[in-house]
Amino acid sequence: MTTPARSLSPGVREISLNADGVTLSGLLAEPGHTPARAAVVALHGGGMNAGYFDGQAHPQLSLLTLGARLGYTVLALDRPGYRDSAAQLPEGQGLVAQATSLHTALREFVSRYETGAGLFLLAHSYGGKVALTAAADPAGRDLLGLDISGCGHRYAAETYGLPAPAGQGHRTKNWGPLRLYPPDTFRTSGSLVGLVPARERAEAARWPRLFSVIAPHIRIPVRLTFAEYEGWWRHDEETLADLAAHLSAAPRVLLDHQPDAGHNISLGWAARAYHLRALAFLEACLVSREAAAVPQPAR
Repeated sequence: MTTPARSLSPGVREISLNADGVTLSGLLAEPGHTPARAAVVALHGGGMNAGYFDGQAHPQLSLLTLGARLGYTVLALDRPGYRDSAAQLPEGQGLVAQATSLHTALREFVSRYETGAGLFLLAHSYGGKVALTAAADPAGRDLLGLDISGCGHRYAAETYGLPAPAGQGHRTKNWGPLRLYPPDTFRTSGSLVGLVPARERAEAARWPRLFSVIAPHIRIPVRLTFAEYEGWWRHDEETLADLAAHLSAAPRVLLDHQPDAGHNISLGWAARAYHLRALAFLEACLVSREAAAVPQPAR
């Protein structure tokens, strides 16, 4: 099966990274004439690919171009089982294996590209599960922080499993009201969607239990955003309080709501607002790290 070509925003290019013999493709944008302050690593959701973070329906959608303009290197990675790795991993990988592949690929990434103060994970939906799993690993303790949209720990009533890009009955949960998206969204998103690998889909039901195991091991700042029209996850006050309580070792946990947005926030009109909030959280993580590194005067 031929991988569909994808349109890219100016300044965005395709790259590949080696994850212990598995080739992971991705999209990269770098600052023009200044050293990168840090690097944002973006992980897409189930049934999408890295192009989710470089939406072509409107120039303001792309996280990659926005991040590069603000001085960050931005890598949007095609997760294991998607795009270039699909032939090697036709059934994909489970969460723990994906987290291991991510850490392996990022070691090569750091050796080849300018990453400034370090790596910051920004993830959507199933990519958020991968990011949380990676952050719970000892190798994740050096990450600057973690920003996730469209991923919680309790599935909403009468929804279960894994979002599919265009499954029967799933359109409302995946997208919300269509007025939230630019008119060309569905014309330009053909190269963004695809099949969800079998292992990924099979593991979705185990997520609530797995989250309760890994969450206490996450020791970096975490921000989670839920769209106003999020249909896959419970995000009522009681549920979010329980979610935050599980992240007991994280030095900072922020829970946010994005108005005028559906599950696929980064493809909608609210994309720029969400991306700016996420990058503001990265700025706060950088400030905290810099302040912690300054020797305190003796009293």
